[in-house]
Amino acid sequence: MYIWRMKLEEGRSKFIQAWGSLGSSWGISKSMAQIHALLLSHPDGLSTDEIMEEVQLSRGNVNTNVRELINWRLVRKETVLGERKEFFIALHDVHSIAQNIMEERKRRELEPVRRLLNELKAAKLEGNKEEIEHFQTLISDLSDFVSQMENLTNLMTKINSNNYMKKLIKAIS
Repeated sequence: MYIWRMKLEEGRSKFIQAWGSLGSSWGISKSMAQIHALLLSHPDGLSTDEIMEEVQLSRGNVNTNVRELINWRLVRKETVLGERKEFFIALHDVHSIAQNIMEERKRRELEPVRRLLNELKAAKLEGNKEEIEHFQTLISDLSDFVSQMENLTNLMTKINSNNYMKKLIKAIS
């Protein structure tokens, strides 16, 4: 078996780039995902200046994205006695990261769609009867699908908070 040697900085850089691309596929900005990857790859916190230097982003961009990562509960802010700087530390538990991402996406994406679909289902539509029936069937099917996605998200949240289930899934896979 060939062992590939690589410096930590190179590995970290590859991880940051890949996580950034993945994040933009999930609907978050590349910058936010890169900052998250950088903080994930460090066991201790980094200051705004250190983040700026590592990912080559402006202070405003870093501040905006770090605030958003805090809102997603993926990063926390910490102060160190005797330091004027704030440090930002990523949540490192993979199950908690996945759970927080699922909950935030549910809140931001599924819940607004569910509310809209419920509003459309309750509306008294006027127009061509055939088109109304088609539209109502579509809305009903989408509503059922969104409900199933919410149920799946809720189930995954319950599984992620149950250590026995986490071990069971890991053993199965």
